[in-house]
Amino acid sequence: MSGYRPCHNADEVISEIGYNSDADTENPADSVFCSHGAGFTVKWDEVPQHMHLESAWQPETEEDEEPRIVAQRVKEYLDSVLEDKELTRIFESTYGKIQRKPHTALKTSKTAPRKYPKAKPIPKGPEYLLVDGYNIIFAWDELKELAEKDLDSARNRLIDILCNYRGFRQCELILVFDAYKVKGNDREIETINNISVVYTKEAETADMYIEKVTRELGKKHRVRVATSDNIEQIIIMGGGAFRMSADELLDEVRRADKEISAYLSKQGH
Repeated sequence: MSGYRPCHNADEVISEIGYNSDADTENPADSVFCSHGAGFTVKWDEVPQHMHLESAWQPETEEDEEPRIVAQRVKEYLDSVLEDKELTRIFESTYGKIQRKPHTALKTSKTAPRKYPKAKPIPKGPEYLLVDGYNIIFAWDELKELAEKDLDSARNRLIDILCNYRGFRQCELILVFDAYKVKGNDREIETINNISVVYTKEAETADMYIEKVTRELGKKHRVRVATSDNIEQIIIMGGGAFRMSADELLDEVRRADKEISAYLSKQGH
C-alpha cells in the first residue's frame, strides 16, 4: 500500500500531469460526425452543439440500486440475525440493541409486488468474495492501528465487520489469512458465523490459495477478490475474477453499514 493513492477524479490527474488534448495529434479527442454522406471532424468541446439526440450514457454506481432491493437485503439479513445468537451479538455491537420484540421488530407494511423484466442470465450459484485478510488489515487505518497492539484483536474485528457485510451483501465470503511460516501447519478452514475463515498451510501463501480457489470457482460462479497486492490483482484478472482494492471494499462495507442503519431508523430502532 506504500505510495498508493486511489484516483477519484480524472480531471485532477490530467491537471497534475499537464496533459493537453489539443496538442496530442496522435490521439485526438475530437469526434467524427456524418452529414449528407460525408464525414467531418468536430472538436471535443463543440460536440453538444452538433448532437441530434442527448447522450443517454450515465455512470453506473451501486448507490443507484433501487431502495426496494436494498431494503430487502437488510430485512433478509435481520431475519438471519434473529436466528443466531452470535450474529445478534455482532449486529448489536455495531448497530445497537434491537428494541422491539423479535416477532414485531421486522414487521413491514405489505405492498403489491412489482413486476420486472427478466434479467440476462448470470453465472449459476452464489457470488463469491475472497478477502486477503492481512492485506486488508494493514490497509485499513482502524485495523492497522489495532494490529500494532494486538493482531488477534484485529483479526477478530475484521471477522465481525465482514459478518455484517456478508449478511447484507448475501454472497459467499471466504477470508484468507497467511500461516505459511508456521512450521508443520496444516491448512485450517472453519466457519465463523456466516463466513469461511481459512488459515493457509505451511509454504502456502494467501496469494497461492486465493489464486487456486479463484480458478476453480470462476468456472461456474462470479468471483471477486479483495486485495491491494498489485501482483495478486494481475493473477486474479488472469483467472477471470473481478478485483477490488482494500479501499473499494471499505467503501462497500461503509455503504452496507449506512443502508442497514437507515433501514433500522425507518423501523423505529
